[in-house]
Amino acid sequence: MKTVACLALAALFASPALAWGPTGHRAVGRIAERHLASETAREVVALLGPERLTYVGTWADDIRSDPAWTKAESWHWVTIPPGKSYAESPKNPTGDIIESIARFERTLADRSAPRLERQQALKWLVHLVGDLHQPMHVGRGDDRGGNEQLVLWFGEPSNLHSVWDSGLISRSELSSTELAEKADVATPEEVKAWQASSPLEWADESRAHLDRAYAMGDRRLSWRYLFDHWPTVERRLGQAGVRLAGLLDRVLGSERNKAGAWLSLTAAGGRP
Repeated sequence: MKTVACLALAALFASPALAWGPTGHRAVGRIAERHLASETAREVVALLGPERLTYVGTWADDIRSDPAWTKAESWHWVTIPPGKSYAESPKNPTGDIIESIARFERTLADRSAPRLERQQALKWLVHLVGDLHQPMHVGRGDDRGGNEQLVLWFGEPSNLHSVWDSGLISRSELSSTELAEKADVATPEEVKAWQASSPLEWADESRAHLDRAYAMGDRRLSWRYLFDHWPTVERRLGQAGVRLAGLLDRVLGSERNKAGAWLSLTAAGGRP
């Protein structure tokens, strides 16, 4: 067991956390494309050209090895200790996922901002909305978002964060298209309710999943853990895609006069 623990510890620092992995992020983008208003879709094409939301969601992870983006490492997650709200929690001086979504929403909404900045803001939003729906990206503050929770995943050394980032989806053996089809099952009533919620609420939802996610037993995780949590994975991906479409409709489409409502909520949470 000592050898297994050492191997797991090595795996812990081998690569950065990539929430949902490429397949999950592409599924979020694909679901969002299916829910965009036509005017918003045209605005997205005008900004991204031949690129699509389906594929730009991985860009924020692809650039992590670029020294110019070292500053962005903390933008992918937030720490909210048990018993505290976001407003009550200490804020990371380099930013967090809640603050970053608000910041990039402002940039994307600013028609006078440089085109490159608005393109990058859009790519960040596609990624971060997905990240915020992955429960381990709303950390408790005691184990680096599950990175220090060493486990065996189908017999291989891993950690709880990695299991949620990519292990669960990889084991499904679904393509991003197939995953999007399975996850995009919201009723019209659910779409309306989900799109009316704010990133602060999305974070609270992720926190609500943590107790079950941390129920690891002997830490030898395999089919039982996958079966228990797969419905959560599908639901969170579906919510992320639907909500991303709603966010973009507010910022880029005919509903853009409503943009900024979330920004005031975020400012009230403790960061301008």
